[in-house]
Amino acid sequence: MAAETLEMGRSRKVGSHKSGGKKKNISKLWKTKRRTKDLDQIHDDMKPGVAEKLLHQEVDYDIAGNAQHYCLHCARYFIDLKSLKEHFKTKVHKRRLKQLSETPYTQAEAERAAGMGSYIPPKKLEVKTQPLDEEMK
Repeated sequence: MAAETLEMGRSRKVGSHKSGGKKKNISKLWKTKRRTKDLDQIHDDMKPGVAEKLLHQEVDYDIAGNAQHYCLHCARYFIDLKSLKEHFKTKVHKRRLKQLSETPYTQAEAERAAGMGSYIPPKKLEVKTQPLDEEMK
């Protein structure tokens, strides 16, 4: 009688929330909610024409700070000019400037690494913090 209650009372799928060797869900690993731009996309944004458009955007009420305070190197919007200035002093911003000082990886460099040409070490770029417009609030 005791064996009968164990068989009838419990489900076979106990502990199914653990993966148990199954593949993990990729979408959970690559959340895109807080994903920022990659370094090569930021290098494209740093070109003079594109940078000018990003730094002087029209007012957009859906974006933090109405899209008026943008860090070009970190691809982030800030509430006001004071918080943007404080961001320029942080370790996160300085680390991003250091990452951007190396030229982006190209297809030609990948081919040279695969043996289709001689190796050329990546060049260093001089990246400085963007200038601020003080006449803005």
